[in-house]
Amino acid sequence: MTVSNLAIPVRAPAQVGLDDTILPFAVKALDLRGRIVRLGPAVDSILCSHDYPTPVAQLLGQAIVLTVMLGSALKFEGRFILQTQSDGPVRMLVADFTSPGKVRACARFDAERVARAIAENAASPGQLLGRGHLAMTIDQGPDMSRYQGLVALEGGDLEQAAHEYFLRSEQIPTRVRLGVAEEFRSGENGPRRHWRAGGILLQFLPAAPERARVADLDPGDAPAGTRPHVLPEDDAWVEGRALIDTVDDLELLDPDLSSERLAYRLFHERGVRVFRAAPVNAQCSCSRHSVETMLKSFPQEDRDDMVENGRITVTCEFCSSTYEFAPQDIATPGPQPA
Repeated sequence: MTVSNLAIPVRAPAQVGLDDTILPFAVKALDLRGRIVRLGPAVDSILCSHDYPTPVAQLLGQAIVLTVMLGSALKFEGRFILQTQSDGPVRMLVADFTSPGKVRACARFDAERVARAIAENAASPGQLLGRGHLAMTIDQGPDMSRYQGLVALEGGDLEQAAHEYFLRSEQIPTRVRLGVAEEFRSGENGPRRHWRAGGILLQFLPAAPERARVADLDPGDAPAGTRPHVLPEDDAWVEGRALIDTVDDLELLDPDLSSERLAYRLFHERGVRVFRAAPVNAQCSCSRHSVETMLKSFPQEDRDDMVENGRITVTCEFCSSTYEFAPQDIATPGPQPA
């Protein structure tokens, strides 16, 4: 199960520095590298800024964790954008990671179809997404070309899509686990929910490239119906994959279990090295100035059509911030007299 409906009991306040972090690690004995992502206030801020139905919020939380895990691998300042387009009740997910650690995200969905899916107990991540594609884009800035990879969505969840992408596009044996849940805390006005999310990514990166070839080989010019040849999997990867498959949602989400302790719990018998953790912040790139600049780039006729009750109002899809302008403040200046 990739997205959890667990309600996490809070036994004590989370330790400082456990949440909103990316922890890289390595298991040299098995040629494994990976990252553990733990999100608390960051994912809560994003999901609570929208009134999403719970299954939609959980699915977007899953996309946020995956985006942070993949985007944090960038070796340069840039953006990693994960976007789905599909025919399911959730038509689109967009999660945007800007290095070194800023993330934002939003979802578009059909409210009636989502409500019907919930009523019919058919609101799993794969059912909400349906069929379409997942695009992963690396943007290195205006002077550099973008790189984009695509993978089909065929009724599965984002974990499955990530595995397929790395198998077919990167040809790197990869395993991903994602978890999202609501945490309930008591307060003066009764219990309040907080979103938590976590994930772990593990990759097999041996020094000898041929050891990493675990994908099916195409039969090439062999007669139709010939089965692909399957290379035997490396024992180190079999062991690593088996270990990460033991991780459950509560371990990814428990506010009292640090990422370092989780890495040790999984790989201590082989020896695991953790590196400096990096912070993650929920931060949108919108601003009044950027919205004003965008509006001024539109033809005057289009801006006139935006006026309602004497104002132009723009709401950011990512953070729900609202910006209001008087039409005369963004009007295009007329020709100056000679």
